[in-house]
Amino acid sequence: MHLDVLVFSAHPDDAELSMGGTVALLSKNNIKVGLIDLTKGEMGTRGTAETRQREAFNAAITLKAAMRENLEIPDGNIQLNKENLFKVIISIRKYRPSIVFAPYFNDRHPDHIDVSHLIKRAVFYSGLSKIKTFDREVPQQHFRPEKLYYFMQTYTFEPTFIVDISETFEQKMKAIACYETQFHNPKSTEPETFISRPEFINYIRSRAEFYGFQINKKYGEPFFCEEKLELNLLNFFVKNH
Repeated sequence: MHLDVLVFSAHPDDAELSMGGTVALLSKNNIKVGLIDLTKGEMGTRGTAETRQREAFNAAITLKAAMRENLEIPDGNIQLNKENLFKVIISIRKYRPSIVFAPYFNDRHPDHIDVSHLIKRAVFYSGLSKIKTFDREVPQQHFRPEKLYYFMQTYTFEPTFIVDISETFEQKMKAIACYETQFHNPKSTEPETFISRPEFINYIRSRAEFYGFQINKKYGEPFFCEEKLELNLLNFFVKNH
């Protein structure tokens, strides 16, 4: 399956929290978006690997993502080694996306930082023909995505661009709500965590409002790119006239 966009996350629910509105918006416009979680989140305080897997697939359906996979790298131990690097390269060469999204490279959670570095390296090395990989014993062709963008998790950054998600924000929140074990649930008897407090979901909504305000929209999601981006002024004037 060829995909237009591939989103890599450390844990199930990372993509929904960070760019669920963008995934839904792209999918709504017939752009094929795939989600790949590197771990099952088994080290998390609440829920289990099994419950989080079910929640993740329900969330992907809610966002109308084209696919979701898990690379089954041990949670809390996302090493930048050959085995993990090749898992990501195989995925990139398999789906051949034009754009890859990854966690921003500075964050509260060390796993997010580790994944960010791993994905950046894999995006580059995937384009090297002398690195040989196989998908189900079939040799893969080298391939490098055109762009690597970073999404925001806990720590903020100055965005390179902001996506208007006003029309898909509620869809994003429904996808987040699929993770019943992870977020605020008055009936839950599990220990409270940083993200299970009701204030956390309020923060997700407030952040979307804040970045939406920056572009004169109701809701927005921020992204960062290490490279300069082209602005096509002709398209801008065609759109606005």
